[in-house]
Amino acid sequence: MNRKWVVNASPLIALAKISHVSLLYDLCVEMIIPDGVAQEVNDGPVDDPAKSWLQGEGGRWIQVVGRVDAVIAAWDLGLGEGQVLSWAYTHPGYEAIVDDRAARNCALSLGIQFRGTLGVILLAKREGRVPQVNPLFDQLIETGFRID
Repeated sequence: MNRKWVVNASPLIALAKISHVSLLYDLCVEMIIPDGVAQEVNDGPVDDPAKSWLQGEGGRWIQVVGRVDAVIAAWDLGLGEGQVLSWAYTHPGYEAIVDDRAARNCALSLGIQFRGTLGVILLAKREGRVPQVNPLFDQLIETGFRID
């Protein structure tokens, strides 16, 4: 396994809500959470499990990313999505972990590898980290996560 991931807020929040945020760092050798993503999570609800996780154990993965690359900024994405995609764009070998449709379209058009929350769970199943995906998908839906 030589996966390197840069993670956006939605996958982090969704997986923290179902107590599986560990899948993010268990399935890769290197993980980056841009400071803009951390800011978005920390600006969220007080009782958000992702916020608690970032303020504790998760804080070690926060990295200052700085400004968003101009080619990414042209897509007018949020700060977190912009930083995630900028990191992956300027650091070959990193995969963006994003759920946002516009961010995924940007990644696709620029040749940035990406996967979403469901892709992380499916990978976890393939690698034997979770026994079944349907219970996790059901839990995500119960938390308000939309699955097409």
